[in-house]
Amino acid sequence: MHVDVSGCGAALVMLHGWGMHGGVWGDVVARLSQQVEVHNVDLPGHGFSVGRASARLMQDVGLKPDLQLDCMVDALSDRFPEPVSVLGWSLGGLIAQRWAAREPHKIERLILVASTPCFTAREDWLCGMPAATLQQFAAELENNHAATLRRFLALQLRGSENERELLSQLREKLFRRGEPELDALRAGLDILREVDLRGELAQISSPTLVVAGERDKLTPPQASRYLAENIPTARRVEIRDAAHLPFLSHAEKFIGPVAQFLRE
Repeated sequence: MHVDVSGCGAALVMLHGWGMHGGVWGDVVARLSQQVEVHNVDLPGHGFSVGRASARLMQDVGLKPDLQLDCMVDALSDRFPEPVSVLGWSLGGLIAQRWAAREPHKIERLILVASTPCFTAREDWLCGMPAATLQQFAAELENNHAATLRRFLALQLRGSENERELLSQLREKLFRRGEPELDALRAGLDILREVDLRGELAQISSPTLVVAGERDKLTPPQASRYLAENIPTARRVEIRDAAHLPFLSHAEKFIGPVAQFLRE
């Protein structure tokens, strides 16, 4: 698993979202590395982790999504044997939730950005994406995964201030570290479609900061409120006019509360 390390101090592990890589964070890594030692991860099958042995974790098509999520946590736990703080965005936030629920002694602080315990809408969960939308992404992935990723980027920024400018920046970053492996994309999308961690939130004992975008269409503010209400030690920050990437669209408003939380 490729990890870029910068800064010094307490360790902060940063986990990106579906189809992206550690380069997505922009200036956030440099800003936070002034305060902590940032470990910026390329998840298996993404970025500079493509072709590495750990990428095989995501390639067993017979493995159920919940177990694939556990494989991701196993890989991270092995890579970081000592206690760390974790910042997870989107899919990275889902991985971070499972890690914190499963190994509370290892997670000192937890930051969940534009995340949710359940990405897909269900009868008892109206805060998710329609199952048909995610199913369509899965079908399109098989035909043209590059085009599917670009379309997903547009969905993430929909409604944000400076939407067009941000989309151009994000598309430029998309393949800067190479294309993600198709098996890794399939596995990650399966996790988004099927995993539901609502029942595990009470097991998270780490101090938690939930950061939401007011205009987020993928993980709407209601989902972040649910996280904050059901993780015992959580508090929530909502960034006005931001969508699914508040760390890019509203960097100053994002870094402020995150840096303060890490100092506490």
